[in-house]
Amino acid sequence: MFRDRFVSTLMWIFILVVVLFWVPVMAIIFALTAPFDPGRYIAGRWFRLAAVTVVRVNPRWHFRTSGVRIADPRRPYVVVANHESYADIFLLSTLPWEMKWLSKAQIVRLPMMGWMMQMVGDIAVQRDSRESRAASIEAVRDRLRKNVSVMIMPEGTRSRTEDMLPFRDGAFRIAIEMGLPILPIAIAGTRNAMAADSFIFNHATAEARVLEPVDTAGMTVADELTLKEEVRERIRVARDQLRIEVAERVSPSASATRL
Repeated sequence: MFRDRFVSTLMWIFILVVVLFWVPVMAIIFALTAPFDPGRYIAGRWFRLAAVTVVRVNPRWHFRTSGVRIADPRRPYVVVANHESYADIFLLSTLPWEMKWLSKAQIVRLPMMGWMMQMVGDIAVQRDSRESRAASIEAVRDRLRKNVSVMIMPEGTRSRTEDMLPFRDGAFRIAIEMGLPILPIAIAGTRNAMAADSFIFNHATAEARVLEPVDTAGMTVADELTLKEEVRERIRVARDQLRIEVAERVSPSASATRL
């Protein structure tokens, strides 16, 4: 327990240093690129590199991505993924293209971190406010119109069990209305990286697998439920397979000697 707390404390100190360094860097990048990059794609890529840095330095996390590689990063997708822990954000940030995030308003209001999220065009939503939800939906459409994908976790919150929560409608409705494809991503292993209501960094091997895009061309609102359930099932099946693969990669002997 002492080692866990010690290593985690060092990692949180490192994260604080990264954030303190990144804020002025992001301010400069934002000022230089905003006039010709309305989608804030460049600024967003630099911002995600902060999370990538944390993943690479953390001795307890072994993260990787696999699956479909996006040929055109400026082809907008409505990206959806299952949600297992805060570590999902770090894992998904290692994907090699920019996505804007639909995030809780409380996070976007945080000093420094929230400032950077606002600079890069991430989207805040307060789910108990109808006005906030409506504004966030319009913001999602705005980012997509600017040829930047948007990341939405349709469970709405982290599942506290091994089962995925039901998916909410919003992401699928927007995709159908705008005629854009859904890009599903299955995540496995991050639940062990950072448990709910804990700030301890645990040993974890995790993977995000990008699945084949789901075309919405020709769909109407009447197809929303079918689309939502189809995508959820694809993610569930891929996640279950990933869990098996991730477990097979974890060596008990190696785990015993890790920091």
